Amino acid sequence: MILHLYIARRFLRAFVIVLVVFIAVLVPIDMADQMRRLDSGQGFGAALQLAMLNLPRAINGLLPLFVMLATLVLFLGLARTSELVVVRAAGRSALRSAASPVVVSLLLGVLSLAVLNPLVAATAREYDLALARLTGLESRTVSVTNEGLWLRQGVESEQTVIRAGGTNSDGTHLFNASFFTFDTDGQMVERMDAAEAILELGAWTLTDVKRWRILGAHNPEAESELLATLTLPSSLTAEQIRDSFGNPETIPIFELPGFIRQLNNAGFAALQHRTWFQMQLSSPLLLAAMVLIGAGFTMRHTRFGKTGVMVLSAIMLGFGVVFLRRFAEVLGETGQVSATLVGWTPPIAAILLALGLLLHTEDG
Repeated sequence: MILHLYIARRFLRAFVIVLVVFIAVLVPIDMADQMRRLDSGQGFGAALQLAMLNLPRAINGLLPLFVMLATLVLFLGLARTSELVVVRAAGRSALRSAASPVVVSLLLGVLSLAVLNPLVAATAREYDLALARLTGLESRTVSVTNEGLWLRQGVESEQTVIRAGGTNSDGTHLFNASFFTFDTDGQMVERMDAAEAILELGAWTLTDVKRWRILGAHNPEAESELLATLTLPSSLTAEQIRDSFGNPETIPIFELPGFIRQLNNAGFAALQHRTWFQMQLSSPLLLAAMVLIGAGFTMRHTRFGKTGVMVLSAIMLGFGVVFLRRFAEVLGETGQVSATLVGWTPPIAAILLALGLLLHTEDG
């Protein structure tokens, strides 16, 4: 137990060192990138604010790399001081020596789900809002609630809020839709209810429409009109509607199942959110796989040589696992592979591969 705690402390110390070094590198790079996006008059403070808001998302994405590098630092340090030789002489196998870093990586994965994931969701939303405010870009929003789908679009000097009871998979065909048009002062100009609304190039085509003119009308109901079809200009596209749901990163993992149910009730397949949810749940296993891969290449004495080759091989294999996971994510988001298979197969396969490597190189 004392030896396990010793190795675990060494691993945590290496992880903190790697994390601090990367933060010191990432923040200035991100600040330079943000300053290119902003106007020259907005200055250093705005770029720093955006960089700090974007930092948790960057850390979350690079967490497997941090764990891999911490593993390499740990076992290369133990090999350089011949502590691995002493551990082997005491009768401990490579798998038992790697057990404590694996447990620590699993705990780090669980901690990232419980703490870092909600932090990323909050800061990512604030980052998007701050960037839109500083750059002056128009913000189109889509919201899904128990009452249905809500959209907002801007055309010239008017804003239109759209509510739909249901929709197709990409939000271009609405059912039981209501359109509320507001002027620049926030006063409602008119309301239109339609049985169906189809988004075409630059316009909504409404069918079975009832239209009320609110602003300036003495009796909107008495002056309402029924129309078979109506064309309403729109600046929305199918891609913008899909993008307006935002990255699943902006939703805390504890709220994601409920959001997926709301998307399903509104008519969306929610493939991207389902895939992201399963990948987040399996992330502790991915961190454990990174530890085992790093251990498989570096749990050897430095006198054997080729240390640089072993380190490079471990990093390349780790990147290969992450790349395959990203590729599987694309397959999951397009519906070609189930979200559960996408989320859990790559880390489990990586763990089995690393265990096979450790057992192959085990000499005692």
